Amino acid sequence: MSDTQARSGVSGRAREVSLQQQRVRAAIWFLAPMLAVLFAVAAWPLARSIWFSFTDTSLTNLYGGKWIGFDNYLSRRELSSGRVLWRGTLVDPVWWNAVWNTVRFSVISVFFETLFGLLIALVLNANFKGRGLVRAAILIPWAIPTVVSSRMWGWMLNDQFGIINDMLLRVGLIDQKIAWTANVDTAMFAVLVVDIWKTTPFMALLILAGLQMIPRDIYEAAKVDGVHPVKVFLKVTLPLVRPALMVAVIFRMLDALRVFDLIYLLTPNSAATETMSIVSRENLIEFDKFAYGSAQSTLLFAIIATFVALYIWIGRVDLTGEGNR
Repeated sequence: MSDTQARSGVSGRAREVSLQQQRVRAAIWFLAPMLAVLFAVAAWPLARSIWFSFTDTSLTNLYGGKWIGFDNYLSRRELSSGRVLWRGTLVDPVWWNAVWNTVRFSVISVFFETLFGLLIALVLNANFKGRGLVRAAILIPWAIPTVVSSRMWGWMLNDQFGIINDMLLRVGLIDQKIAWTANVDTAMFAVLVVDIWKTTPFMALLILAGLQMIPRDIYEAAKVDGVHPVKVFLKVTLPLVRPALMVAVIFRMLDALRVFDLIYLLTPNSAATETMSIVSRENLIEFDKFAYGSAQSTLLFAIIATFVALYIWIGRVDLTGEGNR
């Protein structure tokens, strides 16, 4: 190799390194505003909540709290009688009831929303007349604000004036009016119905996006070979749409684990539906146990982060998109 070729090769590599450095600097400048906003609205409040959970801060004295360690999470106190009294969020039955309600609500709602969303997405992915209109109409429940839909369903489920009771009485499925949102036995069922009705279109939209990425040639080849539609779904559609399905479940589960507005508006002060977010808010604002509520908020964040990490690890979810290249 001549000196000219060697110098040309070195110069080419230098240009590539320079271009790569320029791309990195450009990316940093583009990401800097977003990172600054995320720090201001997410990272800093989270750090403050974690700090408050280790103090005795109250709502009336946010900056005068003293460090008390893990007492808000778990503390041990010996009584004069010799008994040991354990206190803190980790031994609070109200908190663990909220954890159970939240997990049960999240698992059931996400399961049915994924199932119904997949069925709707398969229908919307087919070619038929008026498909665009149907796609737009199916998004209406999701587009309605949660406050509006909660109030609407609250009146529909009302035991005295609700249309749900009236319809069920007319067809003979019930023999007396039911207070769906006030009854301990039916409150969770009522909340689940409303949430599934509202959020299934969101799942359908995400799954439909994944279905749209599957090449049509695969289905045409399967049709020519005479493969049964059920086998095509199990062997072709489901494996190819799995990445989009897994990501959709993550997004929905994150939203379900921190549910607040729907339950707070539809079934207020009900122990049968009280979630972690609601219990935390009650201690933060209503009961003036700001540090105690901060500890519960911190545990809520830890539970969600742990779940997502385990879900990504066990499900081998690829969030980068590199696996499809």
